[in-house]
Order: sequence, then C-alpha cells, then structure tokens
Amino acid sequence: MTRRFEGRRALVTGAAGGIGRSTVELLAGEGAQVVGVDLVAGDDVLACDVSDADSVAAAGTAAERLGGLDVLVNVAGVDRFRRFEDLDLATWALHLGVNLTGPMLMSQAALPHLRASRGNIVTIASIAGLRAQPYQAAYCASKSGVIMLMKSLALELAADGIRVNTVCPGGVQTDLPTQAAAEHSGASGAGLDWDLLMETAGARWGFMPPSDIADAVAYLASDAAASVTGAVLSVDRGTAC
Repeated sequence: MTRRFEGRRALVTGAAGGIGRSTVELLAGEGAQVVGVDLVAGDDVLACDVSDADSVAAAGTAAERLGGLDVLVNVAGVDRFRRFEDLDLATWALHLGVNLTGPMLMSQAALPHLRASRGNIVTIASIAGLRAQPYQAAYCASKSGVIMLMKSLALELAADGIRVNTVCPGGVQTDLPTQAAAEHSGASGAGLDWDLLMETAGARWGFMPPSDIADAVAYLASDAAASVTGAVLSVDRGTAC
C-alpha cells in the first residue's frame, strides 16, 4: 500500500464526518499522524469552533502535541438555504465566520509550524465559489472569498516554501446538503426551485462519495503536487465547466 504521508503530521478541521472524516482516515492510512478538530469533540476529535479566535488558539496545541505540522486541511463548513429577501444577518455571519474566517484563523495558527516544515495547506471550497447557485448567496460569497484568500496566501507564502491549494467539490453525500434541505422541507421550502438548486449544485448527476474529495486533498498535500500551489481543483463531474 502506498504510504505518501509516512512521518507527516496533519491537522484536519471538520473531522467528525463527511469529507473531514474521509480525509482523516486516508491520511492516517497512508502513515500520517493526524489530529482532527470539530465543533463537537469525539473519541478522536478535539473540540474547536473555527470561527472563534480563542477556540482556534486552544486547538493550536494539537500541532505542539504532534511535534510540528506538515499539512493543514480546512474542511469545516456550513450551508443554509435562504431566499435572498429572507437572508438575515445572523445567517450571513454564520457562513462568513465558519467558511471564510475559519480557514483564515486556522491558517494563521498553523503558519509558524508550516514555515518550519515547509508544509502545505489544502482548503475545501465549493463549486458554489465558482458559479452562482440560487438561495445560496451567503454560501457562494463565503466560498468565493475563501478561494481568493487561498490564492493570495499561495503567492504570499511561496517564498517560505509553503504550498496553498483549494478543492472545489460539487454535490457530495454528506450531512451538509441533507441538513440544509431538511431545514427547508415542507411548507418552509415551498416555492424554492429545487430542480434548479440541485442542478447548479451538481447533485442532478448524483452525489459523490466523500472519499472522492479526500483523494483530491491527499494528492494536493502530497509530494506528487510539489510544484502545485495556488490551484483550484474542481471535483464535480464537470458541473462547473
């Protein structure tokens, strides 16, 4: 079995399920020492609210526990469907806080360790950061913002030998779209064009397994991508073409 991450140390946010859990399992299976963080702690997951600076600072002790850090994977995210006229400030702030501020805070906290190891950052964005989706104004804004944040970091940190890349999934079989849809099922979702939403989200062609996204993350985090930085890799069955 290939062990691309033998001796490497990785920190993965959003590690309790979906893409995050798949990424933890893949990296660990290929030899990495992995610490996962999520909003709610589990048996092998540390509690961390990535949108809160104090919480992120506390989670930063994970890198010290590992004796350094080679890979940071920003996976944690939220999504709530809203008609624009119903988009309240709290929902807007939630998207920006978790999806955009979270990767910024985590990347800042990891930076000293990544400088020492000449490591890399991989962040999960979305095809919603590349093309518009209905009822997703806040989500699209946060995901397009994180794409440009990571592109900026790629330029700024290149001289330190730190690579920074982004993965943009299409529809993935995780709790995120399921919870968002459930929130607006029944009367509260009346009038939403679900066919249009599913088509633009890439779900019309079927949801992909989280392992497809974890594979893309592992490639970008590995030595096989040693010359790749500032990339935005779409894994979406061609939806965003």
